[in-house]
Amino acid sequence: MSLMDSIDIDSKSEKPVSLIWGCELSSERDSYTFQVPEEWQCEQQLALRTICLGEMARDEFHVVEIVPAEEGDAHAPVPLATLKPSVLPMATLVGVELTPPVTFHLRAGSGPVYISGQHVSMMPNLSWDEEEEEEEEDAEEEEPAEESPEKLPKGQAAKKGSAAKRRLEKEDELRNNVSPEDPLPSKGQGAGRGRKAAAKK
Repeated sequence: MSLMDSIDIDSKSEKPVSLIWGCELSSERDSYTFQVPEEWQCEQQLALRTICLGEMARDEFHVVEIVPAEEGDAHAPVPLATLKPSVLPMATLVGVELTPPVTFHLRAGSGPVYISGQHVSMMPNLSWDEEEEEEEEDAEEEEPAEESPEKLPKGQAAKKGSAAKRRLEKEDELRNNVSPEDPLPSKGQGAGRGRKAAAKK
């Protein structure tokens, strides 16, 4: 089950925050433990994306495994990827989501091997409360602005209407004053397409 599956869609109290995460395993440092501070009380998850060999890796098998948190015979290490530069220098991981603490171990090979992914945290979402307060303030500010539009005095309204009437009358005159000497071209006769009118006999 992933972190996103456990999120209630209607929940406004938490939001996911994602950070890029990575580590290197080599012969000098063959294990790495991903853990978060105990004071972080929000839900944490590590979503792995890629495991790849570095450019200096020798042509040998490199085996990366996950070591369980509880030591003992009941929980054996789980191989995550087996890489070799000449065969498979990189593996893309999909759906590998782990809850910390997680320990990665380079069981075979000298490295370097790079593991990368996303560290997802469910952080308290304080912005919802702030947004609700801002919306309430905006609503209060808009109420006085939504007054009825100002009415023009009777004289100004009459002048405004007569100007529109005069403009319509001028347009009608222009339409009616089209002279028969300048007929508009009819469709399909090619007028206006660069042809000269034929001479009349």
